[in-house]
Amino acid sequence: MKAATFLKKNSFVLGLLLAIVVSDLLISWWNPMVSSRRFYKNDFTKTLYHHSWSQSGPVFFGNSAVTGAYIEEKSDAHLVEMGLSYGKITDLKGILEDHLYQVRDELVIGIDVHTMLDPLETDPTYQWFKPWYQPYVYTYRDYFRDSGEEFVRNLSKGSLAYEPRWIDKELYPGRKDDAFLQSKWTEYDKRFGAMTLKDFQDNLDALQWVIRYAKEQQLPLRVIWMPWNKGYADPPYVASLKEAVNGQLKTAGVPVLDLMHTYDPKYFHDLVHLNREEGAPLFTKEVDTWLKSLGK
Repeated sequence: MKAATFLKKNSFVLGLLLAIVVSDLLISWWNPMVSSRRFYKNDFTKTLYHHSWSQSGPVFFGNSAVTGAYIEEKSDAHLVEMGLSYGKITDLKGILEDHLYQVRDELVIGIDVHTMLDPLETDPTYQWFKPWYQPYVYTYRDYFRDSGEEFVRNLSKGSLAYEPRWIDKELYPGRKDDAFLQSKWTEYDKRFGAMTLKDFQDNLDALQWVIRYAKEQQLPLRVIWMPWNKGYADPPYVASLKEAVNGQLKTAGVPVLDLMHTYDPKYFHDLVHLNREEGAPLFTKEVDTWLKSLGK
């Protein structure tokens, strides 16, 4: 009787709550952040899009340095280029833990000066950041707002047209001038120059997790230290970070290719991205040669 009375008194609120839950479930099933070009796409979704939505294969994971440097279509290794904007090792762990991608045959990880920085903000729309209990509409509220405002503007003009959101990843043609590069170095130094190993601990732990995962899955794991423009000093934390990371990799017997200081400044777009015309083809060829020397 008490339950019936409670339901009767609160029927409107409960009905509204049910409608909200059902609507959110339906929107989640539609998944417009993936399925509709009306909405922004993060780099993980772009990777899937450009591989016919396949969720398995050999992978070259990293941040935008990997996107800029590795030309998948010109590579003999045929790795899926999974460079993510501001991607970190913790993101790779999230992908693997949530079974969002099945890495097969080979996992190559590109680590640059930013890949393991815990405080570095990343793209909040990556799928592994969404708690199961968080409403879909709330998670992607900024992009619903953006597309909704566009819809209202166009509807006021009598049109249902929309501008498809950009589906390609950012590449890095040409070379920035010295003034720009110096300003970026100063900016990086101001933001991250005082970082110590404690500011990398989450990613060091994530790397150890990935090493264990690869061993359990019998998945060949390789690591590449991504190029840095040696016309400028390394960030102060690089030496201690490399020592810590290489220590983990050596203990696990993971092959490492250190290309951090290999390329002349003319091959760079900026401090961390090789230019597409000269640097990226050179890098891709060198990676192919190295992987071939390791065998399967």
